[in-house]
Amino acid sequence: MTTTALLHTIDTPDGAFTILEDEDGRVLASGWTDSADAVLARLAPRNRPEAVPGRSANVAAVEAFYAGDVRAIDGVPVRQFGTPLQNVAWAELRRIEPGAPITYTELATRTGNARAVRAAASACARNAPALFVPCHRVINTAGGLAGFAWGIPVKRALLDREAAAR
Repeated sequence: MTTTALLHTIDTPDGAFTILEDEDGRVLASGWTDSADAVLARLAPRNRPEAVPGRSANVAAVEAFYAGDVRAIDGVPVRQFGTPLQNVAWAELRRIEPGAPITYTELATRTGNARAVRAAASACARNAPALFVPCHRVINTAGGLAGFAWGIPVKRALLDREAAAR
């Protein structure tokens, strides 16, 4: 694991957004907060680097996303630490089209096990590089905005922004 990582907070229309990235520019964790502790808490203790202030290489992608290019986040490199099923689910999250959310059941199906709905939901809950791995694009079967680590208002705003850009 990286021993140090850059921590950079920017302002967005949805509030402060903090990015934690390694020396290779891969996002380890991110979220709508200005709290370094909250972002670091998205990683298991064994995977937490020492956070040092710096300029993220991925700020331009976030700014472009908020300027209307909702695909700007697609190529941002990430590094995630999870089980094989979580890694498959996280890869599938990156394949969801902006403005076309899917259900947890559909995510489970895309991972190869339609009955693994709870595991799919758990992968979303454990997704550390929020926005770049767009877990906000998963909704419940009734179309509701079930849990989101950074709050339902942020999830709604992201989905609305992507729908408008579609």
